[in-house]
Amino acid sequence: MRHGFTTGACATAAAKGALTMLITQQSVSEAEVWLPAGFVHTFELIEAEFTQDMAQCATIKDAGDDPDATHKAKIVATATWKEEGGIELDGGVGVGRVTKPGLPVPVGEAAINPVPRRMLTKSIESVLNEFGVSSSRGVKVVISVPDGEEIAKKTLNARLGIIGGISILGTRGIVVPFSTAAYKASVIQALQVAKASGCKQAVLTTGGSSEKYAMKMYPELSEEAFIQMGDFVGFSLQHAKRLGMNKICLVGMMGKFSKVAQGVMMVHSKSAPVDFAFLARAAGEAGAGPELQQTIAAANTASHVAELVVEAGTSEFFNILSEYACRHALEHAGGGITVETVLVTMKGDVLGKAEVSG
Repeated sequence: MRHGFTTGACATAAAKGALTMLITQQSVSEAEVWLPAGFVHTFELIEAEFTQDMAQCATIKDAGDDPDATHKAKIVATATWKEEGGIELDGGVGVGRVTKPGLPVPVGEAAINPVPRRMLTKSIESVLNEFGVSSSRGVKVVISVPDGEEIAKKTLNARLGIIGGISILGTRGIVVPFSTAAYKASVIQALQVAKASGCKQAVLTTGGSSEKYAMKMYPELSEEAFIQMGDFVGFSLQHAKRLGMNKICLVGMMGKFSKVAQGVMMVHSKSAPVDFAFLARAAGEAGAGPELQQTIAAANTASHVAELVVEAGTSEFFNILSEYACRHALEHAGGGITVETVLVTMKGDVLGKAEVSG
């Protein structure tokens, strides 16, 4: 299936094109962008226009064979000079603004996630350096999505407190097609490879970042033991047991694993909401007072809950949550194995862990 490109990658391409036009006062029709996935892609640019003080262009997002809500969206970048030095990034029409805590972007800022921000900043810096622009001269780049507010109605943005449009997202620059049948087949294939390699322990993760952290936690295991299960927790557990794994380790972050702890075995964002009342009760078991429990029950995201618990010093909460996840996983797999759960932060720090056999 054909890969696509993230809104973050598209925004970076448009920004590079707009700034190049602002500096050179010449129209551009394409921009090369180095993607975190490890390769360069050339994006076609459209609607290029410029004056001495402003330049603007756009690109059309191609989501490949995974046409999500932002497939075919127009991503626009506008570049202008600033009186003071430095790079300023902001969101314009159709890019949401964060109004609630618990997201990777501070309240009040445009919903441009950390990796796209870094991609944009590096790309802008490289263009400035390429053309020898003085470091004392500042530039402002605004990313807009003309249909963003309408597109956002098809997402969870409003529930998360992102108001006015979509988020500029992406950690690798590419969109991997989401096909349930194909993904499940790849999980089974990976488990079969693990079995063939003599593995008796499998480490299941939800994605690339959690897998990277898991590999550091279990350096004694071969590469074949690590399997990205995506959102298919229950499916992967059952097949790992069927294929002879004696121990299954689950490594992941609060957003998805808080759902496993409440007994949800398909953790896609649309499959089931986070149960904040459950998280509040678990915090109570860890010693949290009524006030903190009420705050957790009214939280915005599972990541927000983690922040609240860390601030309160009630770290046992994460071990309790991990144990809940173990017990539900063990029950779903039908027993007869050992399950370990490790909760990690987005930076890979361990929040809590538990191990249950049955």
